[in-house]
Amino acid sequence: MATLEVKLDLPDSLAKAAKDAGLLAPEALEEIIAEALRRQNFDELLSVAERVEVAGVPPMSADELNAEIQAYRMERRRAGG
Repeated sequence: MATLEVKLDLPDSLAKAAKDAGLLAPEALEEIIAEALRRQNFDELLSVAERVEVAGVPPMSADELNAEIQAYRMERRRAGG
């Protein structure tokens, strides 16, 4: 686990509200950051899906998708990662 020191410059009212709500506690910040990363990853996935649709690439079947996943996993194992 990494230990980070973060300094925030917030308006007084926002800092007080966040502190009173428990949002500045390490556990809360961890949850907030994890959720932001999930949202960002989902947005990136949607962006790719939109580009694929615009490009006219036909959707993959479940079998094709599973085959691609298996091939990727085998490639990663061979590469040692």
